[in-house]
Amino acid sequence: MNRRPPAAPSSKNPAPASAAGSRGLRILLVRDPHDADPLNVETIHAGLVSAGFTDIETVDADLRLPDAIAARQPDLIIIASESAARDTVEHVCVSTQHAPRPIVLFTDNDDARRIKAALSAGITAYIVDGLRAERVKTVLDVAYARFELDQELRAELDATRLQLAERKEVERAKGLLMKERGMSEDEAYKRLRSMAMERGIKLVEAARRVIDVMS
Repeated sequence: MNRRPPAAPSSKNPAPASAAGSRGLRILLVRDPHDADPLNVETIHAGLVSAGFTDIETVDADLRLPDAIAARQPDLIIIASESAARDTVEHVCVSTQHAPRPIVLFTDNDDARRIKAALSAGITAYIVDGLRAERVKTVLDVAYARFELDQELRAELDATRLQLAERKEVERAKGLLMKERGMSEDEAYKRLRSMAMERGIKLVEAARRVIDVMS
């Protein structure tokens, strides 16, 4: 099976602006142990070498994979799986869930459901139409750019959720002060802000202390 190129670096080990711009990336090439044709992995490896990448290690998607990832700390993971086997994809994604990095899957399987499942599991790029050495750099850049964008969007979403949760705590503390102390909403807010300033803490921390005492 011929395949197409990989994605790039990890949030734990940030890569340069252009993934393919640096040939010092640590690449882990994960082989599906159920594949019958080892030439698939060899084709991908040859394409990477042709593009100038030299720090490449090939491992099987088995129970030792988490240890291999922990020891290797790759900037990029490439999976070679003829059928895009669900077990292989999930094994790799689960092994990297605490330290996300780009994961590229090369496969012959173009089933829409399998593609959706792989992307939902955490695959950065799903490559079906073959690997050509001259396209490796472009694919790496695109995959890494997508990975970075996904990470930024996740961070923004987490920040928004945190702000909403903190706002709810402040509103709850204000409500308690209004109910128990007969304060207006403005007075309750000023009381929380004064507590925060006097004690050198954030407004939400002052709110939490009020909630702990009054609820």
